[in-house]
Parts: sequence; C-alpha cells; structure tokens
Amino acid sequence: PILASAHENGCIYLWSIEGTLMKELLPFSKYPSVPLTALCTDISTKTLLAGSKEGHIMCWSVASFLEDEQNSKNQIKEELCWRAHSAEVVDLFHEDEKNVIVTASIDGSVRLWHAVNGYYLGYFGQPRKSDLSDINRLILPCDINSFPTIIKEESKYMEKKKLEYPLMLDKEK
Repeated sequence: PILASAHENGCIYLWSIEGTLMKELLPFSKYPSVPLTALCTDISTKTLLAGSKEGHIMCWSVASFLEDEQNSKNQIKEELCWRAHSAEVVDLFHEDEKNVIVTASIDGSVRLWHAVNGYYLGYFGQPRKSDLSDINRLILPCDINSFPTIIKEESKYMEKKKLEYPLMLDKEK
C-alpha cells in the first residue's frame, strides 16, 4: 500500500505506510506549478488523477511503479493533462465501468470527461442526455479554450529541480 498526498507547491508525494517518502512527482506542464486540490485513482490503481487550483486535471500511469517500486526502470509517467474548469477543482473521481472522469469545481459546475483522451462529454444539468459512447467529437466547454495534451515523451518525467536566476542590472536598458 502507498499513500499519495497533493501539495500546495504542485507536487505529489508517494509515501510508504511506514512514512518513508518513496517518490516525488511534479506535473509536466508549460504552466508554473500551482497548488493541487484533489486526488483520486481508478479502481485498479493503475491511474492517478490530480486536480489543481487553476482547473487543470493531470493523469499519471502508476501501474508499473506499484508492481515493483524498487526497480528504477518502472517510472511513473504523466500521460494526459487538460484544462477542465476555469476555477479550482474541488473533487474528481474515475468511473471505471463507463471510463469517465467526473470533475467538480468551485464555480459550481460538474463535468464529464473521457478518461483515455480527456475529451469533454458534457455536464450535469445539461438539457440533452450525455452520450458517453461518442468519444471522437472534440468539443470544449464554453469557458475553456485549450484542448487536452497527450504527453508521449518517455523522457519527460519531471523531478523537482532547483534553478537559480541571478538578477543582473543592464544599464543600457
């Protein structure tokens, strides 16, 4: 058994039951790290999902790491990232039977997403019935303008790095 915790610095920490830090994950993103506000897994614990304060959802494949966490070749790989809400994600869960991710935001909206590709399926309270089988149409909610990003690079596993940016005065500018 492993415990996952989400933090304000944007990292997810994986802990052993004894309290030993096993892994530190930093989401792969073109955006700066933002506080994570929700975590969940699918029923088989192969996928770890996180929601952020800015409305993003991130998905990691954790199956190979959980099978043998001592093997350094078994990395945790971020597979998918998308903007689900324009405000903070307060809860999310993975519905395994229909392969749907349900997200809830502080703005009061509850939305449905396809778990494999992050495609938008609808929202709770919409006038039409949600068609969970039509996963090929790429539409977005009215307040979101970016499509899901599928992260394919194997080498893009992000570890927290310390960077230094010294300030320099340029008198000509």
